[in-house]
Amino acid sequence: MTDTSGSAGNPSEPAPDAGVEEIRADIEETRAALGETVAALTDKMDVKGRAEDKVHEKVADAKVAVARTKHVVTENARAYPAVPWVAAAVVAVLLGGVVVIRRRRR
Repeated sequence: MTDTSGSAGNPSEPAPDAGVEEIRADIEETRAALGETVAALTDKMDVKGRAEDKVHEKVADAKVAVARTKHVVTENARAYPAVPWVAAAVVAVLLGGVVVIRRRRR
């Protein structure tokens, strides 16, 4: 069984007989690792930023859906004369959804 309670078993620490340069290199590696950890924790703590990113993503998805629907409706309107009224209603509903999403964001 290996003793892991002491620092001698930690591979990130320099050996007891390490020189000054090895110790400085170890310190720099530790600082870099700590910086990455702090950055990761900071990103996780930014709930508002993450929520805003998700809202922007959903709004973009809604805009794409509206554009696709508009295109399909326009193409179908040429084949069916009554479709423009239905298309207008569908576009109005989709735009209303985008407005609701944007208002909830605020």
